[in-house]
Amino acid sequence: MDANAYDAQIFAARLTPHRSLGQRQFYCLLMAFSILVLFISVPFYLMGAWPVAGFMGADIALFYWAFRANFRAARAYEEVRVSPLELRVEQVSPRGEKREWRFNPAWVRLEREEDEDYGLLRLTVFSRGRGLEVGAFLAPQTREQFARDLSLALAQARRGPVFG
Repeated sequence: MDANAYDAQIFAARLTPHRSLGQRQFYCLLMAFSILVLFISVPFYLMGAWPVAGFMGADIALFYWAFRANFRAARAYEEVRVSPLELRVEQVSPRGEKREWRFNPAWVRLEREEDEDYGLLRLTVFSRGRGLEVGAFLAPQTREQFARDLSLALAQARRGPVFG
């Protein structure tokens, strides 16, 4: 009998929030926005309406701060692992704080909240009265694919380990 069969990983996924703008593209966008603001601010400054230039500079700072907050939020992720003995979900916040849940795959059921127009809105793992939403930051289509893969992995885990 192979003891490693119980520890074998059936499914593993690292879920990360989607960000369509990388660091390099962000700096290019920031430079373009700054140049645009400069061209708009200079005539006002020359006409003696210098507070406009100050407020336009504040717009640049606010623009930068908003994108930095967005990139900071993108550091969050979830790791989902399924083995014959457990379903483990680890959620890591943007600050690096980790929370971990462990479930027995035999007792887990997936609850889906779907919308006809938008697709899968919420995927919740339930076991013995406890519920945990997974993949909340995923797009509905991506969440749907993840739900299918997780469901197949849980079915395989319920069948038990494969020896040999």
